[in-house]
Amino acid sequence: MSRPSWDSYFMEITRVVATRSTCLRRQVGALLVRDKRILSSGYNGAPRGLDHCLDVGCLRDKLEIPSGQRQELCRGLHAEQNAIVHAAYHGINIAGATLYVTHQPCITCAKMIINAGIVKVIFAGDYPDQLSLELLNEAGVDLIPFAP
Repeated sequence: MSRPSWDSYFMEITRVVATRSTCLRRQVGALLVRDKRILSSGYNGAPRGLDHCLDVGCLRDKLEIPSGQRQELCRGLHAEQNAIVHAAYHGINIAGATLYVTHQPCITCAKMIINAGIVKVIFAGDYPDQLSLELLNEAGVDLIPFAP
């Protein structure tokens, strides 16, 4: 029997986390890990206690906004944001952590990743946001496209 690598193991968990997503456009899961221990997880969806897009529809679809643009016109938080906020809410230190995520982070998430002290991002899918990659590289965050 062969065991998955740590990266494969954690990326598989991000895919399970993404199944909780309530976004009508894209299901994303994120996991914060340090020393092979899961610190926090997140998926994309509306803030706590608010209706989800599954219930009220997608404003971005109604306005025909392309992916990667005008993110402020969305009721949901991204998976990376939810993982960071969840850790903060529960007092979990994520400095020095690795972020595993099912998709490349956007510019807003990239800025949060940098300021949260996350040192590595391993991502599986693309996202149309070149500026996020440039900022993460400039900040010295290791960016690793996941290759199973």
